[in-house]
This record gives sequence, C-alpha cells and structure tokens, in this order.
Amino acid sequence: MKGQKPLGRELAIEINGAKEKVFCLPGETLLHILRNKLDHTEVKEGCGKGDCGVCTILMNGIAVNSCLVMAYQAEDKQITTVRGMGTKKNLHPLQKQFIEKGAVQCGFCIPGQLLTAKALLEKNPSPSTENIQRALSGNLCRCTGYKKIIEAVKAVSAEHK
Repeated sequence: MKGQKPLGRELAIEINGAKEKVFCLPGETLLHILRNKLDHTEVKEGCGKGDCGVCTILMNGIAVNSCLVMAYQAEDKQITTVRGMGTKKNLHPLQKQFIEKGAVQCGFCIPGQLLTAKALLEKNPSPSTENIQRALSGNLCRCTGYKKIIEAVKAVSAEHK
C-alpha cells in the first residue's frame, strides 16, 4: 500500500570476515538467512528446534544454534561458519584431526561439531574428557558415536600444550 513502510529491514552482518548486507523479514531465523539468502549452505538444517546442533555457528565466538537465533539478533555481530575455519590447503587443526582420527562419516553433523569444539578450545585450551563431552552434548551424531570426535578434540588440545 502506498505510504506504508515495508516489513523487515536490511541487516549488516560479518560472516567469515566478510561484511554482508541482507534484507530480513520479521520472524526469519539466522539459519534461513545464511542458507537461503547468503548461500552459506555449509550451515545445515536439522531439527529446526535447537535439539540437534547441526546448525551450529559461532556468533562473536560463542557456539549457538542458528535455528534459534532471529536474524536481526546477528546484526553487527561476527558470524563464523565452518567455511571460515580453514581452507582445503590450510585446514584448521580441528579439521585435520577430525580427518586423521576418522571422526567424520556422513559429515552432516561435522560443521556443528567442529565449531562447538573450536569455541570450547578457545575458552578452555586444555579441556578434560568430561568438558569435551559436556560441550558436545548438544551436537547429535548418529554415525560415529563420539569416541573419535573426542579423540580429535583431545589431540588438538595436546598440540597446543
């Protein structure tokens, strides 16, 4: 209608070090914006209720379920997806250890696992097995179990001692 303000607004978000602008409608989640408007399909969609951890990203260094974050809450925040961790030629130590320890099977949960582990190690560079288990408890994996994932996180922790 003429004279009516459009619903939604443009947001400024930093994703993997690049500044992005995106138009956001009320009620849109960060997951939706990342996958459908900004082509960050490395952020997976699982349950949509915050139960599985598949959609985990880092927001200002903190692991969050992007399906539970409203898009407007990411404005002026630094978002890291798994694409921002490393490259094929220069893997992040966690990516390298996940491969070396055989912690990757179907790969669907791995981006969320990696980002959660990264947030843990940045906060606590020497976590106990219990700390790792607690941190990863919100990231479900139906293929590997967690033994090899935990071994990979421990290996990265040991590298930094």
